[in-house]
Amino acid sequence: MATKINRDIKYLNRDFSDIRSKLIEFSQTYFPDTYNDFSPSSPGMMFMEQAAYVSDVMSFYLDNQLQETFTTLARQTNNLYELAYMFGYKPQATKAAQTLIDIYQQVPANADGTPNFNYSLTLNENSSVSSTTDTLDTFLIQDKCDFSFSSSLDPTEISVYEVIGSIPAYFLLKKQRNAISATIKTETFTFGSPQQFSTINIQANNIIKILDIIDSDGNKWNEVDYLGQEMVFDSIKNTNPNDPNNVADTGEVPYLLQLKKCQRRFATRLTAENNLQIQFGSGNPEDTDELITPNPNNVGIGLPFEQDKLTTAYSPTNFLFTNTYGIAPSSTTLTVRYLTGGGVSSNIPSGNLTNLNKNNINFNNPGLSLPTANYVFNSISCNNPTAASGGAGPDTPQEIRQKTLMQVASQQRTVTLDDYMVRAMSMPPDFGTISKIYIEKPTLDNQTSTVETLCMYILSQNSLGQFSYAPFALKNNLRTYLSQYKMIGDSIDIKNVYIINIGIDFEIVVLPNFINSQVILSCISILTNCFQREDWQVNQPILINDLFVKLDKVEGVQTVKNIKFSNKVGTSLGYSQYAYDIEGATQNGVIYPSLDPSIFEIRNFNQDIKGRVVPL
Repeated sequence: MATKINRDIKYLNRDFSDIRSKLIEFSQTYFPDTYNDFSPSSPGMMFMEQAAYVSDVMSFYLDNQLQETFTTLARQTNNLYELAYMFGYKPQATKAAQTLIDIYQQVPANADGTPNFNYSLTLNENSSVSSTTDTLDTFLIQDKCDFSFSSSLDPTEISVYEVIGSIPAYFLLKKQRNAISATIKTETFTFGSPQQFSTINIQANNIIKILDIIDSDGNKWNEVDYLGQEMVFDSIKNTNPNDPNNVADTGEVPYLLQLKKCQRRFATRLTAENNLQIQFGSGNPEDTDELITPNPNNVGIGLPFEQDKLTTAYSPTNFLFTNTYGIAPSSTTLTVRYLTGGGVSSNIPSGNLTNLNKNNINFNNPGLSLPTANYVFNSISCNNPTAASGGAGPDTPQEIRQKTLMQVASQQRTVTLDDYMVRAMSMPPDFGTISKIYIEKPTLDNQTSTVETLCMYILSQNSLGQFSYAPFALKNNLRTYLSQYKMIGDSIDIKNVYIINIGIDFEIVVLPNFINSQVILSCISILTNCFQREDWQVNQPILINDLFVKLDKVEGVQTVKNIKFSNKVGTSLGYSQYAYDIEGATQNGVIYPSLDPSIFEIRNFNQDIKGRVVPL
């Protein structure tokens, strides 16, 4: 009977030369009498080197395939894309430049010398503006621009343009809009019988995103992060028929935010820098199982497809148990509009975007005087006061790695107080402007309350940019927006921040040979910069000594004699209704805010900051 021989096999050799030498050593050790010709030209060495070659190639591909499964080590672009999508990050094929566009139009004056808004114009969505020197520099104004509408979110600046005698003849209206470097392109796709998870591909350079998809029946398809996501945000105009309770807030909150279920949905992913794949669901439009409502029959006693409900994962934001993941297009034609553009070349200088495409502009009212209407229509113009910035090429492999790791760490979570603050401030401004936000855990008798998890204090702003209390519609929109991101056990109570209006009276001694009025204006300018609303935070104290130092540095000021703060109160005077004891809240040169979340504000800088020159 043959005796089993234990071979001493090494697993550490991975390249050709090491494997070849080990094969020779193995043969010399275990087959010394069978073969002993190890010259380079011998037949035995030919087979050993072939085996070493095959082993080296297999080791290389094994190492390479293992490497390509790690986000930080993968080198192939398609593998990086797949890993990024698996962890929730969407790579970008291009980055669009952004800039502000000033849009102007003239309107005639009424008989009483006020602007005649009957001649106001509207730029519809996706109006384009380009450079007069290079028509390839095309920017897209995605938001509608209605000159007849003005609010804190969308103010209309009015100035006198032409005067005949002492009576205004024409006024100049100005609005601002954000614009991105993009061009709209369109493709159509025809579908027959429904197919599970059908896909289409958009092949183009510098694809920014899908603008919209409309089928031949006029139905809109919604883009989602993943096909299992059935709830999407939807907006409706804030008008009386839509919500009578919020009609008073239309100036501050033009749109109401709501959640809706959508069966027509799609997800997108880049498979290459010039190829965007669009994937649809697997359900038949005639037979969909998405109308499952959680009840004891399908949840409490175990799901039909799960034997043990204890191991089933439930999502608090998407209680969906379905095999369709949205419906598949069937017997229809989809019109896909997408945006292309961006890149480094789209970072154009200021003053270049002056060529406005007027094909998307119309009057708000009919029956106007034709000569005046033609003059007004031709008066519309635009310009970019700032240079476009932000345009860049596609994500580099290193950028994809780093952004994917960041996405894994964040996962759009709302766990900490800062998470909630950032998420609330990220709500689109069409649903209301949040100027300031402060979040804390409520306390009850010096003990942390377990009834309400979080208290969120917010402030809005009016058409003049002043702090104002958030209307009901804004709070409701914010509550709806956060409902898709908050932890299931968190309860959020949205309240107002108390506004404390203040005034400043200061006294200074001016150096000889300086004009008193100019020095006073310089001091007022310094104090105005110190109390800018953008930089002032909730519960921020006022450091009086710092103000003394800042005024002392103003050219022409010999010394600052006194700085006195006063409380401005009274809604009839345009101030907050809440009074505050400034003197009692001042300790050691610091004015402290109230225990309740509050913010100091100088309501009118021109009249609430006063200074005078006194003798030394």
